[in-house]
Amino acid sequence: MEGVGLCANNKQKQNQMLPNKMRGEFTRNQRKDSEGFSEAPDLEFEYSDADKWTVELSELYSYTEGPEFLLNRKCFEEDFHTHMPDQKWTELDSVQHRAHAMRLLDGLDVIGRERRLKVARAILYMAQGTFSECSSEPEVQHWMRYNVFLLLDVGAFTALVELLNMEIDAACSSAVRKPAISLADSTDLRVLLNIMYLMVVTIQREEPTDTPEWRTIRETFKSELGSPLYNHEPVSVMLFGMVTKFCSGHAPHFPMKKVLLLLWKSILFTLGGFEQLQCSKVGKRTALCLPPLPEDSIRVVRSMRAASPPASASDLIDQQQRRARREHKALIKQDNLDAFNEKDPYKADDAREDEEENDDNDNSLEAEPFPMERDEVMPPPIPHPPSERVCFPKGLPWAPKVREKDIENFLESSRSKFIGYTLGSDTDTVVGLPRPIHESIRTLKQHKYVSIAEVQIAKEEEYQKTPLSGGEEELELCATELLYQGILPSLPQYMIALLKILLAAAPTSKAKTDSINILADVLPEEMPTTVLQSMKLGVDVNRHKEIIVKAISAILLLLLKHFKLNHVYQFEYMAQHLVFANCIPLILKFFNQNIMSYITAKNSISVLDFPHCVIHELPELTAESLEAGDNNQFCWRNLFSCINLLRILNKLTKWKHSRTMMLVVFKSAPILKRALKVKQAMMQLYVLKLLKVQTKYLGRQWRKSNMKTMSAIYQKVRHRLNDDWAYGNDLDARPWDFQAEECALRANIERFNSRRYDKNQSNPEFLPVDNCLQSVLGQRIDLPEDFQMNYDLWLEREVFSKPISWEELLQ
Repeated sequence: MEGVGLCANNKQKQNQMLPNKMRGEFTRNQRKDSEGFSEAPDLEFEYSDADKWTVELSELYSYTEGPEFLLNRKCFEEDFHTHMPDQKWTELDSVQHRAHAMRLLDGLDVIGRERRLKVARAILYMAQGTFSECSSEPEVQHWMRYNVFLLLDVGAFTALVELLNMEIDAACSSAVRKPAISLADSTDLRVLLNIMYLMVVTIQREEPTDTPEWRTIRETFKSELGSPLYNHEPVSVMLFGMVTKFCSGHAPHFPMKKVLLLLWKSILFTLGGFEQLQCSKVGKRTALCLPPLPEDSIRVVRSMRAASPPASASDLIDQQQRRARREHKALIKQDNLDAFNEKDPYKADDAREDEEENDDNDNSLEAEPFPMERDEVMPPPIPHPPSERVCFPKGLPWAPKVREKDIENFLESSRSKFIGYTLGSDTDTVVGLPRPIHESIRTLKQHKYVSIAEVQIAKEEEYQKTPLSGGEEELELCATELLYQGILPSLPQYMIALLKILLAAAPTSKAKTDSINILADVLPEEMPTTVLQSMKLGVDVNRHKEIIVKAISAILLLLLKHFKLNHVYQFEYMAQHLVFANCIPLILKFFNQNIMSYITAKNSISVLDFPHCVIHELPELTAESLEAGDNNQFCWRNLFSCINLLRILNKLTKWKHSRTMMLVVFKSAPILKRALKVKQAMMQLYVLKLLKVQTKYLGRQWRKSNMKTMSAIYQKVRHRLNDDWAYGNDLDARPWDFQAEECALRANIERFNSRRYDKNQSNPEFLPVDNCLQSVLGQRIDLPEDFQMNYDLWLEREVFSKPISWEELLQ
């Protein structure tokens, strides 16, 4: 208790040091470092494919790059005023705009690096909206869109891809071998990647005011970006190559944040976001003659409300103190009642009834804590307004689902119990089973859900069984299929590289000498000399790492979801290599931190964000203003990253017993439970899903001590009708053999990949046979020298010494 008192005194002192206005914000919004209050405010966060367009633009640049905005402007104006003196870009007509853009593109073909860099900077200034001639941020955004569509129309993107390829080859042939790599080592690459990123992000964004011409340009660019038009491979494959070169140490100066951001936006644009995925899923189910989805998952998740997270130790102490006070008051009242009983017994009885009623209210389910384990107790009772108490949800948010396999297992166990024999996969014969079993089977079949993956697996098995009579598979060359074909040869290396960078960017990672340096495009040439500069660089570095985590988590999730829809074995191939590269413990390590601090981190300086910094006069930065940060309740990108990583973990472990056991072995339950402190419904849903799959393996005591979590799982996670997740029966019936499960899956994946993509290694048994005697005998066969030397021995052993039954041979 003394320790708790000291903490309280320190917190009080900190509050007294703050100004009055900030003190209220501090007490209202701040969380305790290690435990957190049980009643944090709900986070007004709406999950989407990406943040607001302006935020996505500003995150491309590090604060260290600030001076380069004026350098880009200078390069543009020098060239522009040479050809068009005393004129402004915003005052020219479209013909003049086009002519100047073409002139700049011609300048990219020059041999001299310095001249080429100046032209590239001038083009970047155009893509940044020629901001010196604009007076407001909306005006900058208008000219950005106009200039970007103009640049695309004159063929700038093709020229930039070729130039980037040239820079990559040059960079790898003369790799930078400096002990300290800074911003200056990646100047050329950064300028090119900046232009390409601005073009992709701007064209991807649809506006109601877009002309039909712009819409046509957008669709053409989208198909070209995802096809092997540029350099005979999709742009995403080229960027993946940059990631592996960076991680292998051949190009340590590559600006990795920009590469990853461009890779993410390219995948998002060419394959589509989560809304497009949902539409594609609906269309694919219709094409396969499957029943429609029971609900729109995106809409259901958006309508969910966050649950109260598990309580902290300090809440438990407060609760115990309140209960002690309540019991003490009850004793005093009882003494008074006993003394008063002789004078007015009827009044005493009424008072007793009121007291009992109050006790019943206090000891309701919400107020009574369940037996607890070390790290969780029920939160203290919260007074609710009467309107909230009567507004119960009409039902569970998700329709229950049942797999065909679940129905087969249920029937098999029922037949074994009541009849004594089984009928394999027959789910129609119910002879000899009691009527309640008939009702159960009817209910299960009513909620049966057949996934696209099950249909794809069944088709693949059919192709493997009948390679000749099955015919050729009709392969739709969509953007997802083209991307998979592009990354298939080196997919394991790409996954390892992405996870290496994710590990280096995770806030829980400690700096090691052998780890990769991801700060090449944020560290200045001259390190800071003042406290203010150090603080600014500290914010910049943290922000840089957060943006990298955001990009990688989004890339992995998008690829997993699109591959799963395109073909389940494409998804399984990528997922298995993520598991082999230790993705599961890496994500758990990421969450093994104070997650509330990460989500409410304020690593941004809004006055330095683009385009604000080029339009407005910059105020003088102080240590106080840097420390205060912005006024947002949470950091959008960090919450987005956390949800993405949880979704990836769900994708990797769903229906995989051995991987679920990895969650148990790595003791993920307390780590995940701490993440429930974040009051955001979508994040809580994916945490609860991960807890649900391992609940039966955590033991009865854990379930008994975590009844609030169990209740939240029941309320928010989809039910499988005959899944005994909450009880843990028949656990001994399922041995955990990680190697066997993964090897069986790997064999299926390899058969799929070799059948579909490896045309050179087709089965020799299925090749056409030459059955003409003359042509076969006429073929010249070169025998090895050792065979020719030992020919006599071979004749003796294989021909003369073996009796030949000529009658049988002739017959």
